[in-house]
Amino acid sequence: MKILITGTAGFIGYHLANRLTQDGHEVVGLDSINNYYDVSLKMGRLQAAGFDKHKVAYKERITSKTQPNLHFIQLKLEDQNSLNQLFREENFDAVINLAAQAGVRYSLKNPNAYVQSNILGFTNILEACRYHNIQHLVYASSSSVYGMNRKVPFSTTDPVNHPVSLYAASKKTNELLAHTYSHLFGLPTTGLRFFTVYGPWGRPDMAYFLFTEAILKGEPIKVFNHGKMSRDFTYIDDIVEGIARVLQQPPAPDPNWDPVAPAADRSSAPYRLYNIGNNAPVDLLSFIETLEDALGQTAEKEFLPMQPGDVEATYADASALIEATGHAPNTSLAEGIGAFVEWYMAYYGVEAAADA
Repeated sequence: MKILITGTAGFIGYHLANRLTQDGHEVVGLDSINNYYDVSLKMGRLQAAGFDKHKVAYKERITSKTQPNLHFIQLKLEDQNSLNQLFREENFDAVINLAAQAGVRYSLKNPNAYVQSNILGFTNILEACRYHNIQHLVYASSSSVYGMNRKVPFSTTDPVNHPVSLYAASKKTNELLAHTYSHLFGLPTTGLRFFTVYGPWGRPDMAYFLFTEAILKGEPIKVFNHGKMSRDFTYIDDIVEGIARVLQQPPAPDPNWDPVAPAADRSSAPYRLYNIGNNAPVDLLSFIETLEDALGQTAEKEFLPMQPGDVEATYADASALIEATGHAPNTSLAEGIGAFVEWYMAYYGVEAAADA
């Protein structure tokens, strides 16, 4: 297939673009390359994928030097005219939308960024898919949509009507918009609720990345809610495998869907939602111990209260994904953190600096 992946200078998008290209697909990657976090890391991902960072320019399509079927264009989803032109020129078969303004706490400071990228930008993607015969739109949702829910594990059949951050609300909005387009225009859409994705080339605003940086510098790490938190950490390779399999299965209308007792994760429209998580939550202090073991250093901990917009626990019921695709995320935390630390040391030259 010919596939558009938005957010390819980002963490998940970088890994996914490489994987689908290696699978034999032609991939066009898109990213705005905003400065929410270190732009040099985004450029580093593009370089690792074979792109010449000096040729990156707005609306300029470039091709990887190492992967001829992998292309890149810097573009904002909010730029509707340019986005529509791209769809007209490329004739995509499928779209995977990973581009979004990320982060829970940042949404407290800059809500407009989430409205522009996550809602307006996603609407532009839906409109482009509607008018250009896209066979399947797969898009990133988030475990944050479960908000104030306390029943665990979180299931896609649960109602998600009580978000606790604007980021979560924007992701819930994506799911609602996707269903509307599936219903009105027959656009097959699949939403994936990601659970705490981690691994090499990860986002530097994530806790595991911040902890690693602080521990290596001998600085205290901030442990929120006094450590009484848990997360369903999911390794990047498991996420990519899940997306690759879901892509091959555009949803069909569910003939058994009952509007009197409606299931939340499917519909009489070609619409599906899946959790994609490790199905094995780890408490925060155990996670820190695993990171300490990988680094060979002990963390100095600063215990703090819960932050606004955060949640105590995430725990994915991934049974629907497993049943649909046969893929069960199962990379152990020790294995995944070990791979991340190895990448971090090499990328930032930590070992060389220590030897010096």
